[in-house]
Amino acid sequence: MIKLYGAGEGFGLPEFSPYACKTEVQLQMAGLAYEKHRAPPHMSPKGQLPFIDDGGRIIADSTFIRVHMEETYGVDLDAGLTNAQRAQAWAIERMIENHFGWVSAWARFMIPENYEKGPGRWFDHLPAQQRDEMRAVVMDKVQANLMSVGVARHAPNEILAMGDWSLQSLSALLDCKPYLMGDQPAGVDATAFGALAGVLTPFFDGPLRRRAERYGNLVAYVDRMMARHYPDHPWGELSIAA
Repeated sequence: MIKLYGAGEGFGLPEFSPYACKTEVQLQMAGLAYEKHRAPPHMSPKGQLPFIDDGGRIIADSTFIRVHMEETYGVDLDAGLTNAQRAQAWAIERMIENHFGWVSAWARFMIPENYEKGPGRWFDHLPAQQRDEMRAVVMDKVQANLMSVGVARHAPNEILAMGDWSLQSLSALLDCKPYLMGDQPAGVDATAFGALAGVLTPFFDGPLRRRAERYGNLVAYVDRMMARHYPDHPWGELSIAA
């Protein structure tokens, strides 16, 4: 059986790594049995989550995990899509992961109150000095990554605007369809769901979440995907409580 290594439940989410969430949903879409395990990023060959162990073969990175499952098990998560639709799905995925994902990471780490209640708590189990050192190391890495991809070079209102442009685009692409590419979910829906749920979780607050909540079709889309793939997770109750 495939062993999936992710971040696990947290921040009001059934899986708080959007990339591990993407892989878990795609495994479900493919109908493949798997076991879920928590793991720190440094256990992965690429130093990031998720990764899988499939009979002793270790595959890291959500994109290459998808390639592995499709080639190994003969599944096609984009079955029924034309070549043009497959190209569009890939372009949407790149917008989400290579642009919107960094904006949402900025909102999770660089807004102090979100960091303090979220990622800043990862090391609470350590002695005080070691905890502070690890918090500083993580923050330095995130800031460096955000600077290298360009997001942190902008003012907060500009970062919010960039995030909103992606939200507008996703809302327009979804329109009144149940899924991004039509009546049936495709591989890109796992990507979009993981990213949007990470922004809409009531656990965090901030201008990006409030912008996302303006797009009723995106909110309903996340609710629909959550009910489909994590029916036991109290998402609706969390939303009401917030």
